[in-house]
Amino acid sequence: MLLNESAGRHATFSERQSLLNSIKIVQTYADGVNSVELYSGSKRRLFPLDEGHLNSRISQKWIDNAREEKGRIVWIGIDPLDPNSVLAIRSVSLMDQWFRPGGYLLIRMNREIFQIDEALNEDGGRETMLLADRNYSLIAVNDDQVTPWRIKSLVDTNDAVVAIDGQKYMLVKQQSALTGWTLLILTPISAITSGISVLRTAILVSAGIGSILFILLSFLLSTLITRPVFRLIKTMRSARLSGLKPTVQISSTIEINELNHSYNQMVEHMNELIGLVYEKEILQSRTELKALQAQIHPHFLFNTLEALYWSLMEKDEDELAEYVVAMADLFRYTITGPGKEEWVRLEDELEHIERYLLIMKMRLGDRLSWSISSPPALASVPMPKLLIQPLVENAILHGIEGRIGPGKVSVGVSLSADQMHLVVTVTDDGKGIDEDNLRRIVTALQTGMTPPFKGSGMGIFNVQQRIKLYYGGDRPDESGLAIDSQIHRGTRVSLTIPIQTGIQTGEI
Repeated sequence: MLLNESAGRHATFSERQSLLNSIKIVQTYADGVNSVELYSGSKRRLFPLDEGHLNSRISQKWIDNAREEKGRIVWIGIDPLDPNSVLAIRSVSLMDQWFRPGGYLLIRMNREIFQIDEALNEDGGRETMLLADRNYSLIAVNDDQVTPWRIKSLVDTNDAVVAIDGQKYMLVKQQSALTGWTLLILTPISAITSGISVLRTAILVSAGIGSILFILLSFLLSTLITRPVFRLIKTMRSARLSGLKPTVQISSTIEINELNHSYNQMVEHMNELIGLVYEKEILQSRTELKALQAQIHPHFLFNTLEALYWSLMEKDEDELAEYVVAMADLFRYTITGPGKEEWVRLEDELEHIERYLLIMKMRLGDRLSWSISSPPALASVPMPKLLIQPLVENAILHGIEGRIGPGKVSVGVSLSADQMHLVVTVTDDGKGIDEDNLRRIVTALQTGMTPPFKGSGMGIFNVQQRIKLYYGGDRPDESGLAIDSQIHRGTRVSLTIPIQTGIQTGEI
């Protein structure tokens, strides 16, 4: 019938009459169903047989809601034409037309089936239960003596306690996801707090008795506890005038004796700390004095080297004069005041390494050769001063000097794969490091433990600590030292630090 209606062919009277038996069966076996009304997609009433329109029964918003639910029941609430009935509506889909909406089924149900069970309120009727639809109409209530209150304000409020007719109630509510209706439970505050007065009286009496006992016990125990404490406080106050001295008083209570013992230990420890601080102040004063004296030494050293240089030039000792200039520049680069020029350019650091190797060649002669390579684009990269020299010094001391015959030290500079880190590699072809010592050195560098040896080899650990100091915010797995060595093959130490200044990598 709905399929014909959707096609524009109105149902005949006999076709509409044939629905009567089906509707009666539904009303007979469906408990609480008063009547069923069928409407076409154009909202024209098909059953009952009288001519009517769906908009005359319910508002348009319920019709739109039923269409959106696509066959699920939409509970409307109280029937405007019959306050003793509840309305529900659902859309009817046409299977032959890809489940397109073809009409509406309006069901009118008996309101009594929604009444709240009186057994839920067997505790004397103190709780009031209300069921309200989405129009804020009262559908059911468990107390016939209760008149409809401000249902809308109760449903919309977020307060847990509400006042009605001068009486306060605790409000609990829950909205049904199926019907959209709201169940409200109102419990008088007086019913909840009816037993509190007795409990309050018992608490007050207990508190009074406890207070009296506390005062009596405090008075009795004061002579055992407070007086020894006052004596100890007096001893502590006297320390401001005559110094920290231990107390020799003995109390009859274990706790006070423990307190006296702790105080005596504290006094002894503080006296030791005072002595240590005094010694440190003396040592600091001596150190500052030596630092003041040392300020004269660089000027004296540079003046002496300059005089030696001109003396050698007058004697045509050009090679020795070159060594003197290199040594003067080496000292001038190394000796600076605290906090001055801690950061230098990579180019300056490599020039310092060149001077250092030149001076070492004066001692080792033809046994030492070297090479230094660095891309010009990296010349201005900033780095901490004297970070490479300890690595070169170790390469000469532990590699070249321990080798029979000439040796070579190579210093290379490059960028890491991510173009964000500077990699300085110091390589020698000396005697190398055995596996056990290499493993201990690598473990100490990775864990920050105490180095496995002392002496000049401590330089690499100092470099590692300086890297952590200057680049502590960088990822520790990307910065630091890496060592690779083989016996009789040489050693390679890689220094990796983040680049602080942007570089056009395309120029490298």
